[in-house]
Amino acid sequence: MENVLENVFGVQKPIIGMVHLLPLPGNYLYDDIGGIEAIVKGVIQDVEKLQSGGVDGIMFCNEHDRPYSFKAGVGTIAAMSYVIGKVKSQVKIPFGVDVLWDPIAALGIAKVAGASFVREIFTNEYAGDMGMWHTNCHEVFSYRKLIKAENIKLFFNINAEFSAPVAPRPLSVVTKSVIMSSLPDALLVSGPVTGIVAKMNLFKEIKENAGEVPVLANTGVTSETVEDILKEVDGAIIGTAFKVDGITWNPVSQERVNKLMQKVSSFKKNLKK
Repeated sequence: MENVLENVFGVQKPIIGMVHLLPLPGNYLYDDIGGIEAIVKGVIQDVEKLQSGGVDGIMFCNEHDRPYSFKAGVGTIAAMSYVIGKVKSQVKIPFGVDVLWDPIAALGIAKVAGASFVREIFTNEYAGDMGMWHTNCHEVFSYRKLIKAENIKLFFNINAEFSAPVAPRPLSVVTKSVIMSSLPDALLVSGPVTGIVAKMNLFKEIKENAGEVPVLANTGVTSETVEDILKEVDGAIIGTAFKVDGITWNPVSQERVNKLMQKVSSFKKNLKK
């Protein structure tokens, strides 16, 4: 089986930094005064800091588009495509797309923008803050084939933030089931909400049952926990810990990126000894 993460990022144990776009047109918190150019400016600044700090990949996400929706609006899709296209020439590392919470929209934007991967909830049935959460993995794969996007890797959240499964099963069972029935390229382990890390035993449980499918930590990784987490899984997606004062909605902090990535660099050097 191919090593998905090494093929995409060129390294073991990649760290993917989040670029959270400011609220997009058509969403409640959109800034009519700053407009799209304020969004572009913020993205450019975050990309520069993440790349300067040495992350292995970037993921663009509409994290600020609260209240969240299961279906992205036309404004969200158009604006994300425009912004990523505007800054793409400055992105020197692999990048992905995450549209909350619309996998079809994420795939479409990723195809147009030339992204390497998408992150979404592709499987299971959930109930939570946004109501009932229905997924349709078959539909996503059919659309992926239709738009000739098989090269775009699908990173599956194996458990959902802000929600709980309608029919709970042990995550060890869910992991095996999803791999058998839904063909994920990688699995992501989340805490209950953005910025909160999963319990360490969940990383072990999912990794032990994932076979050759890589597993990444999806939320709550910090400079204090990153080394212990990377001992258990194959990489991490980091947003909040890279932000000014560790607050999700703030811009990226160069100091925090540098500090965390220095720890990652030391950890990887020790792996090679």
